[in-house]
Amino acid sequence: MQYRWVLIFAVWVLSSFQQSFAQDDDDAVYRLELGGGVGVGSMLNDCNAQLMGNSSVAATLIARFPLNPRMAVKTSLGFMQSKGDVAGVKQFYPAATNGATPQTMNFAYDGSVFDLSVMYELHFLPYGFLPTYMGYSRIVPYLQMGLGATYSGISQRGAFNVPLGLGVKYKLARRWNLGLDWRIHFTTSDVLEGLDAPMKIKSSGFKNKDHYSQLLLTLTYDLNPKCPTCNKY
Repeated sequence: MQYRWVLIFAVWVLSSFQQSFAQDDDDAVYRLELGGGVGVGSMLNDCNAQLMGNSSVAATLIARFPLNPRMAVKTSLGFMQSKGDVAGVKQFYPAATNGATPQTMNFAYDGSVFDLSVMYELHFLPYGFLPTYMGYSRIVPYLQMGLGATYSGISQRGAFNVPLGLGVKYKLARRWNLGLDWRIHFTTSDVLEGLDAPMKIKSSGFKNKDHYSQLLLTLTYDLNPKCPTCNKY
């Protein structure tokens, strides 16, 4: 059964490429972008209060579904390496309930964080390869927001997250899109790094929770053009 679904997916991808090349034209409108990105990520937590402090490698896989030249829905599967310690944190006093042991006072962590997010993109300009009558622009800044889920391999705990951010993307060629994407994920957990409220600050909403940001350089490829003889939008 599993092999059948893999075969169906492979046939769909191949047919998409075949259809793409068969219907390639300068003014084509595409319904799907696939690609990925690499960059740096940083976690805001009890061990780090700087936006991009203790930065480590981050990566993502992207599937983007354009709704029209000004809007798109993007799904991303992300990975981030995160590390830090309490050595440089001023006024760090572990709560008695956590045990004020030498191990806690010298707390350090190093591990991976994964997330799956769905985001809505709003473009400041209509995005496209050629200006045409629509006034497309090859370089477009955008805002993004959405919902997601986070899993920390450090504490083996999960949480929901709300990603917010901005970015800019550029049409390298008819089908290739280069982007610079920044987002911050506000999570509902305070133990992603394995340390739970060491200063006994009460949590509420996103207050005193672990958050993380990522800056990524992305590259995607357009697939599934709409019928070139039909209305594009």
